Amino acid sequence: MKIALAQFNPIVGDIRQNLARSEEFIARAKSAGADIVAFGELSLLGYPPRDLLKKDGVVADSVAAVEQLAGACDGITALVGFVRPNPDPSGRPLQNAAAVLANGRVESVHVKTLLPTYDVFDETRYFEPGQRPGCIEINGRRIGLSICEDLWDADALGRELYGQDPIAMLAQDGAELIINMSASPYEQGKAKTREELFTRQAARSGLAILYVNQVGGNDELVFDGTSCAISPNGEIIARAKGFSEDLLLIDLDEPTQRIEELGSEMSRLSAALKLGLKDYASKCGFSSVVFGSSGGIDSAVVAALAADAVGPENVYSIAMPSRYSSDHSLSDAELLAKNLGIHYQVVPIEPMHTAYEGAMENLLAGGNLDIAGENIQARIRGALVMAVSNAFGHLPLATGNKSELSTGYCTLYGDMCGGLAPIGDVLKTLVYELAEQLNAEAGSDRIPRGIITKAPSAELKPDQFDQDKLPPYSLLDEVISRYVERDQTASQIIDAGFDPDIVNRAVRMVDANEYKRQQAAPVIKVTTKAFGAGRRMPIAQRYVQGD
Repeated sequence: MKIALAQFNPIVGDIRQNLARSEEFIARAKSAGADIVAFGELSLLGYPPRDLLKKDGVVADSVAAVEQLAGACDGITALVGFVRPNPDPSGRPLQNAAAVLANGRVESVHVKTLLPTYDVFDETRYFEPGQRPGCIEINGRRIGLSICEDLWDADALGRELYGQDPIAMLAQDGAELIINMSASPYEQGKAKTREELFTRQAARSGLAILYVNQVGGNDELVFDGTSCAISPNGEIIARAKGFSEDLLLIDLDEPTQRIEELGSEMSRLSAALKLGLKDYASKCGFSSVVFGSSGGIDSAVVAALAADAVGPENVYSIAMPSRYSSDHSLSDAELLAKNLGIHYQVVPIEPMHTAYEGAMENLLAGGNLDIAGENIQARIRGALVMAVSNAFGHLPLATGNKSELSTGYCTLYGDMCGGLAPIGDVLKTLVYELAEQLNAEAGSDRIPRGIITKAPSAELKPDQFDQDKLPPYSLLDEVISRYVERDQTASQIIDAGFDPDIVNRAVRMVDANEYKRQQAAPVIKVTTKAFGAGRRMPIAQRYVQGD
């Protein structure tokens, strides 16, 4: 038996195009001699659809698309993901389902059993779970069907969440192998975690597991694909490409299959950010991007990512020097643009800065002029970037990193202006590693060494550096990682050996700047917990722990 895993990139809500692309993959799989072609979770609608599911037309169109797609299934069986109304009068109104299409009709429908409600997932908001996973008979083989979370166990989740084991149920029902239809988003290290999970489940059940994952960027989430097949003894026997569409054909009667390399963690991070940026732009209708180029490491990394994601000819950088900008910042920004082949323009902001100060002299008398003056510079730059975006239709990119968003070392309506924050989930120390990775991919120092080696500075006043106001990034980033991503308390971090003053200061900055983050551009999620849908903190709160 030959099974094709159709790893494709849907657009959320574009059911018509997703249907057409599904027909293409079915035709390709049939031409390749596949008996079955399996798609990812909610493949006809795209994942996550979120509150699109509240629209009756979306659900009706999803069901109609399944019926139409069944007509393309002659001589091949297709497993496709869709959403349907819950046929029972009680419970939540919808079901996350998989349809088995063959002989020109819908042969059966299988409903997702385990519904995740943690991190970025909120499926119990919409769906009623299935009571038990089911099997299908194809060419004399009994195949168990599962959908994404149905395959995850307590070891991978950190605790028992559901009290059900769909994989054990399928094994008890006589399944000879299991196909899992998934939409599992990328985060650093997750590919290894997944394959350890699949190996464990295959060994535990004694069954081969075929896993097909969605690929592509949808809002802040990036789906890395990396579909694969695991033998009953837990060996990886096939793996699709990461971060690109692929059709992986698996012959269950042949020992040798195609196994694509996973690549290093840094190469996967680079690929995830590029795919997330590319798809966010294209799926939102943008073909070009614009950003402020400071000559610093953050804007340089964003520039390199953008050049690779949308093409250098579609990237517009604006250098906006102030009275405090150093000569090397301007020359570094210019060299970066030349190396990348992107557009570059210089717009000095000194006249505007002087005009602002004059207009506000009486207004701000007696106030904190240092903070106000620093923020004015950022807001002038933000206004210029947004004006260019408005005038030419470029997607504006905010260049701040996770360390800045965590501590509030960024300005609302200034350097936070943008439609997307590509590195908003990348800590400052990792930004430097990413810069080295991007240079290695190009085989040259397209991000100039001077940008990588100089001390970071926002250049808001003479001889100003980031570390004047922030703890050393090597310490700060570790505290942020523990506090934000691992949910450790200040006391736990201090008990791990960190300086209490640094920890308490960092924690206060994180908590105090929640209001900024809830006004920030979407952030491409690449860690276990990014700012956005997966971290829902109150703004007005006074919980203090660890002082």
